[in-house]
Amino acid sequence: MNRTRQPKYIFESSWEVCNKVGGIYTVLSTHAKTLTDAYKNKLIFVGPDLWIDKDNPLFKENKRLLSTWKLAAKSEGLNIRIGRWNIPGNPIAVLVDYVPFYEHKNDIYRWAWDNYQVDSYHAYGDYDEANMFSYAAAKVVESYYSFHNLTVNDNVIYHAHEWMTCLGALYLKKSLPDIATVFTTHATSIGRSIAGNEKPLYDYLWAYNGDQMALELNMQSKHSLEKQTAHAVDAFTTVSDITAEECMSLLEKRPDAVLTNGFENNFVPAEGKQFNDARKKARARLLQVANALLGSNLDDQTIIVSTGGRYEYKNKGIDLFVDAINRLRQDERLERDVLVLINVPAWTKGPRPDLQERLQKNKQYDSSCGDSRITHLIYNYDQDKILNQMNWLDMHNRGNDHVKVIYVPCYLQGDDGIFNMSYYDLLIGNDICVYPSYYEPWGYTPLESVAFHIPCVTTDLAGFGLWVKGLMPENNKKDGLNAVSVLHRTDNNFVEVSEEIKDILLVFSKLNQRKINKLRNEASEIASKALWSEFIENYYDAYNKALNKRDSRIHKHENKYIVPGRVI
Repeated sequence: MNRTRQPKYIFESSWEVCNKVGGIYTVLSTHAKTLTDAYKNKLIFVGPDLWIDKDNPLFKENKRLLSTWKLAAKSEGLNIRIGRWNIPGNPIAVLVDYVPFYEHKNDIYRWAWDNYQVDSYHAYGDYDEANMFSYAAAKVVESYYSFHNLTVNDNVIYHAHEWMTCLGALYLKKSLPDIATVFTTHATSIGRSIAGNEKPLYDYLWAYNGDQMALELNMQSKHSLEKQTAHAVDAFTTVSDITAEECMSLLEKRPDAVLTNGFENNFVPAEGKQFNDARKKARARLLQVANALLGSNLDDQTIIVSTGGRYEYKNKGIDLFVDAINRLRQDERLERDVLVLINVPAWTKGPRPDLQERLQKNKQYDSSCGDSRITHLIYNYDQDKILNQMNWLDMHNRGNDHVKVIYVPCYLQGDDGIFNMSYYDLLIGNDICVYPSYYEPWGYTPLESVAFHIPCVTTDLAGFGLWVKGLMPENNKKDGLNAVSVLHRTDNNFVEVSEEIKDILLVFSKLNQRKINKLRNEASEIASKALWSEFIENYYDAYNKALNKRDSRIHKHENKYIVPGRVI
């Protein structure tokens, strides 16, 4: 079937619906407006209710919204809250309490084995929690479908994101075959595990057997669930070409579509006075905190460099970034002051009282505030990998160092006690950002950087980096600095890439303002090509493929149907 099919209803399920914990939140919350504009209230997000006893700032409950169905769902044992996700587009969000399903866990896992041979026997960690939510989310969709008398003609899509929602996709595939299922892996669980366990992923990707590696790394249950779902759903998708190759090797399934991650630029201040004022405010705050912590007098001529992301020390290239900054620190050709920020949330106790006191007094100090490398208290200070690497490299922010490094180990949401500004409100104050990823299926951090007109460095092991190389192939032939410098990274060229980053930062430090402005304009142009308006067609293509596959299934097994939507 080649005819174009589009859904009338879309249910998107993710652990990160109204729950900001990682990059998938950015994917969902930014494409929500584009899909809401197209589907209105027939786009419904389903997430976990983790805030039952307290307010969730990302969710605004509306007790009148779908209230009749909510009563029916409650009679079926579903405890849900219905409202709007507090993001652009304000889509409908249904948050479900999954805890009651724990008492049925063994029966649910037996069902998964009997129907799909999903191995839950070796489960540990967050496996149970994710699956109880996933199953509950599917029951929510099943309840909605039944209550509203939907049929195959309503072209319902269930879009599951990441392994944490796989079980629900499998359940609906079996219990409601009228629904077309789409599964997106944003990073395979076994691929992330191989990379995170210091094993060379790329040199041997062609030779790795996903099942064997899952056994070796004690990942059998997550891998089994993800692999079976990839093969069972109507459309299996991922977010970049590099992850598509990973899926082919480790899940033994080539994705049916690549859903490139876009973004909406509504969080970027309008160009002109608003943008310039926001940048000045961010730089002033970054320098104020740095000077209070360092006992220094860094001025606005200081080059501000940052990296950020989840605390995946190797996968995010944090180890490589620190090494490169140390090389820059020791390079005698550097003549300007450089402030380096490592924005990586860790196990944080809270803001440092001594630093808070200095900031409140708002005066200049000529000595550092304790350990001048960190802004917040952390529980595992002696075991922290970033601090230990800095200790090993003798990086202590000495007075004669042109490069000063500050580790910000908290989520920047505007209430951290030190900066008290959000991540985006501070990001705009940077001059250049570096994200030297080793394992990065997409990479929102460099995309966010260019959205704020900030040149950045990434690698061709990041999906975003590969996309930029395809977008601007002329940059592949140029040495030196580009608006997005995409470095070639392998399992074995750590030192070479570290030197390249150091050289790029050194070159940047010597640029005049005209050349910097040119880079900033080019960065903005790249960002404009990554809006959801450019990428959403990939989603429509995946929906079309899923619905066509569903139609083929229904036609093949139509003798099992009495009426549309009801299976014997």
